[in-house]
Amino acid sequence: MKKKTTTRTWFPKIKNPIPYEGPDSDHLMAFRHYDPEEVIDGKTMSEHMRFSVAYWHTFRGAGLDPFGGPTICRPWEKGKDPMADALRRMDAAFEFFQKIRAPFWCFHDRDIAPEGRSLRESNRYLDRAVAHAKDLQKATGIKLLWGTANLFSHPRYMCGAATNPDAHVFAYAAAQVKKAIDVTAELGGENYTFWGGREGYETLLNTNLKREFDHLAAFLHMAVDYARDIGFKGQFLIEPKPKEPTKHQYDFDVASGIAFLKTYKLDRHFKFNIETNHATLAGHTFEHEIELAAAHRMLGSIDANTGDALLGWDTDQFNTDVRELTLAMVSILRAGGVGSGGFNFDAKVRRPSIDLDDLFHAHIGGMDAYALAFKKARKILAEGTLEQLVADRYASYDTDYGKQIEKKKIGFKALEEIALKKSQPKPRSGKQEMYENILMRSVHD
Repeated sequence: MKKKTTTRTWFPKIKNPIPYEGPDSDHLMAFRHYDPEEVIDGKTMSEHMRFSVAYWHTFRGAGLDPFGGPTICRPWEKGKDPMADALRRMDAAFEFFQKIRAPFWCFHDRDIAPEGRSLRESNRYLDRAVAHAKDLQKATGIKLLWGTANLFSHPRYMCGAATNPDAHVFAYAAAQVKKAIDVTAELGGENYTFWGGREGYETLLNTNLKREFDHLAAFLHMAVDYARDIGFKGQFLIEPKPKEPTKHQYDFDVASGIAFLKTYKLDRHFKFNIETNHATLAGHTFEHEIELAAAHRMLGSIDANTGDALLGWDTDQFNTDVRELTLAMVSILRAGGVGSGGFNFDAKVRRPSIDLDDLFHAHIGGMDAYALAFKKARKILAEGTLEQLVADRYASYDTDYGKQIEKKKIGFKALEEIALKKSQPKPRSGKQEMYENILMRSVHD
C-alpha cells in the first residue's frame, strides 16, 4: 500500500484564513475593518490596499536590537543546512501569506537564500529558492510586489556598494543587482526597489563626495539599461532613509532623492517607496513625504510601519495610528493611489513578542488600521469640506493677475504697478485649528 504524504502545517493554531467579522467583533483573530472581498468603486479592498508581507522582518527577524541578541526561534529554523532551512522557511512564509490574506510579498535576495562562498554559489542557492518560490506563487496565487538586493549586510559593503571607493566592490554589487533583477522578473515582480543601506559616508575626511554621487548615478543608469535589455517592465523604486547605518545617507529624504534623480536624468525611471519611520527620522511627517513625491508624480509605493517617538532609531513597528494614516491616505488617494506599488509591512514584532500568533496579531492590527484609514480618507475627500477650504484659500490665483502668475505671463514690473495701485494686503487667518477639528471629526465619526 502506497504511503500517504502530508504537508506540514507551521501555524497549526490558525486553521483557516483570518476572517472578516466587522467593527463589532471582539474576536482578536479576526479583521474588524479589512474585508479583502468588499467592493469599493469597482475594486475589492484587496485590490485597493495591495498589502504585502516583508520577508526580512516576518521570516528572518530574530528579535535582535542594538543591545541584545536573538530572542525569537521559529520552528522552521533547524540551523544545520542553510539551503534546507531556506526552503522550509519559504513553505512557512507562504502558509502565513495565505492565512493572513496578503496578496503580495517582498524580499531581499539574501532573505530567501544563503550567501555562498562565491558569487556563483550564491546565485545557485538563489536559483533554487526562486524555483521553489515560483511553484508556491503558482499554487497560492500570491504575487511578488518587489524584489531587491541586500547591499549592506556583508563586510564587503562596509563602505557602501555603488558608492564604494573600491571598483571591485562596485562590480560585485552590480553583479548582485543584475541577478536580483533577473529573479524579480522571473517571479513576476511588479517593482524593483533600491535602498542604499550604506550609500553614504561616516566622515568627509576620507570621502570624495562628487565621485560617489557620480558612481551611484552610473550604477542606477546601468540597472535601467539592463532592465530594458531583458524586457523587465517593473517600476524602479528608491527608498529614502536619512541615517542608520551611515552618518549621512545620500538618499536622505524624498527632496534630496528628487534632486539627485533630476540632476542625473534618472527621474523618469524612478519613483519613491516611502517608509513612515524613515520620514520621521528625517524630521518630516509621513504625509509630507507622500505629498512631495506626489507633487512630482513620483509616488510609487509605501513601506507601512512607524517608529517610537522616544527612541532615536528605526524601530519598524506596526502602525495603528488611524489619525496619522488617514492623513497619509488622503494624500495617497488625492495623488491617484500607488499604482503598481502597495502597502508593504516593513515592520517587525517587538523583541519580547516571541509566539507565532504574535505575527498574526501584528499584521491584523496593521491591516485593519490602514483599511480603516482608507475608508476615512475616502469619506473626507467625498465630503469635500477640506478640499474646498484649501481651494478657497488659494482662490486669488484662479483669476486676474494671480492666474497670470501661475501661467508665468507676468513679471516684476507689472506686479509692482499692481501693488502700487492697491492698498496693503490684509492678513488672512490660516485657521489651522478649524482644519484640525474637521479632521478630528472625520476620523472619529
